[in-house]
Formats: sequence, C-alpha cells, structure tokens
Amino acid sequence: MKICVFGTGAIGGYLAAKLAASNAQLTCIARGKQLEAIRSHGLTLIENDRRQNLRVECTDRPDQVGQQDVVFVTLKSHMVPLAAVDIAELLGPDTAVVTAYNGIPWWYFYGQRGNESTALDSVDPGRRLWQHIGPERAIGCVVYPAARVIEPGVIEHQFGNRFALGEPNGTDSARLRALSAQLVAAGLEAPVSRSIRTGIWTKLVANASYNPVSVLTCSSLARMIDDIAVNRLLRLMMQEAIGVAAALGITLPVSAAELLEATRPLGEHQTSMLQDLKAGRSLELDPIVGAVQELGRLHAVPTPTLDTILALAKQKAVLAGCYSVA
Repeated sequence: MKICVFGTGAIGGYLAAKLAASNAQLTCIARGKQLEAIRSHGLTLIENDRRQNLRVECTDRPDQVGQQDVVFVTLKSHMVPLAAVDIAELLGPDTAVVTAYNGIPWWYFYGQRGNESTALDSVDPGRRLWQHIGPERAIGCVVYPAARVIEPGVIEHQFGNRFALGEPNGTDSARLRALSAQLVAAGLEAPVSRSIRTGIWTKLVANASYNPVSVLTCSSLARMIDDIAVNRLLRLMMQEAIGVAAALGITLPVSAAELLEATRPLGEHQTSMLQDLKAGRSLELDPIVGAVQELGRLHAVPTPTLDTILALAKQKAVLAGCYSVA
C-alpha cells in the first residue's frame, strides 16, 4: 500500500513516524523548516521516554510523488482548501483520501439525500475540495492522539493512539479494512465505525467549545473545567453545538456535562489551538467553530454563546497575527 501523509505537523508527524517504523511504503509532504529538518536529520518521535529517529521520504512537490493508494490529509482544517490542487496530484483512479483533521470535513453531506448540495463556506469555500478531489474518495477519520512539534522534525507524542475510520455511507468496505489493518500494524488503534459522523460531532462539540475559550483564557483544560464560571460557559457552548448536531440527525452518545467530565483526566493539556496561538500560527477557527455557527444558521438553531465567543476569539487572533479577516 502506497501511503502519503500530507502535512507533517504534530499529528501528521506522529502518524508518519509510526508508519515509517512499521516499514510502510511512505511519502510525506511538508514545507519550510519542517521539510528541511526531516530531509537533513530524519523524523524524530519522542514517545514513552524513548527517542526514535526515522528516515522518511519527504518533499514539497506532490506533483513528483506519483499516484498513491491512500492519502492522509493531516493539515490544519483551514489549510486544506488551499491544498486541494496539490492533493489532486497524488490521486489515481482508486486513491482513498482520509480526512484526518478536526472540524466538519468537506465531504460531510455526500450521499445524504436532499442535503448533498449543501456547501459550507467555513469548510470548503468555492467547493474546491469537492471538485478537485471528489467526495467518493473520502474516508472519515476522528483523530484522538495528542502530540506537539517541539522543534522542526521532532514530534513529542503526549497521549492517545486511536484513529477511528469510517466510510461516509457506513459500509464496512474492503479499502477500510485494509487501511485499518495497516494502521494496526503500525501500533495504532484503528477501529472501524459505521457512524463516523457521530464520532466527528462528538469531538467537534468539545473542540468548538474548548478551543476558542482556551484562546481567550490561555488556560489548560483542567483550569477551564475547574473554574465554575468557565465550566458553565463551556457547558452552554456544548449544548448549543449538540443542538446543531441534532438538527442534522446526529444524537451524541454523551451530554455536555458528561463530555466535560470525560475530558477532566487530560489535566494540564493545552488545546492545539492555544499551542498555535502561542507559536504565532494561524488558527482553524472557521472550520471548527464557524462551521457549527454556519450550520446552526442554515437549520435555524440559535448559537448565541458560540457566536459571542467566536467573535472574541477572532478579535484576539487578529491582534496576535493569527487570523486574517477576508
């Protein structure tokens, strides 16, 4: 199986390192200092107090890589539409594209009768991904690991190793089973889900709440959860997002209160969005929080708390140089 990991930040780097260690046929797409470091010194994974250096094929020229069997897209969600043409360079007739990032994926309404024409500007402006890649290629993925880039070419894995996979139509396909087996061989958990949209929404409800609030407070998960007023705010945001999911026919397996408690053991972990803010990187506010807001408006579900927090988070991100107003 020829695999390409498109984007070698924290999650992409972690995934690539695990695949490389299992001798998978792998190519990575990277850029800037990350590309230079991987080319010069290899990709280093720090995990369980062990430091492992791996040589991986890495380039910034997708047009020179050739057709792949599987492309894992591990960019931050707001960067994916900009990469549509480059991703298309890797596609053959049967290439699967795995959306291994947070937020509502661009293929979300594929195969949903009456809704397939729905287009979200916050997710896929101009439907670039839908047109250049094709929704029939998509495999959904809910990413559970936490990792961080501690320096170019060096990934520290913090916790979690599960990449839940699912076909948009809920089938247990041959390509899904083969992909799951490949990830398991790399030492990862890769359960196959018949309801990948439910998994996407469960994580999105948490991300759409914790992430922008962490940008405003610069707080860890534990500090946000343990603060009575912030906890109340998070619960309101989660309840609004759960209401939007319900309008789309998704019933979450947990309540807002249960989701807060389930997150508590993560303690002093900082959200990826807060890490990006501190590093001066652009924030994926639109495909995560903005998508929930946009879907709420489409289905007449009010999201007043999410709206307010999103507006404030955008203002702070603009001032920090981490968000551009169109």
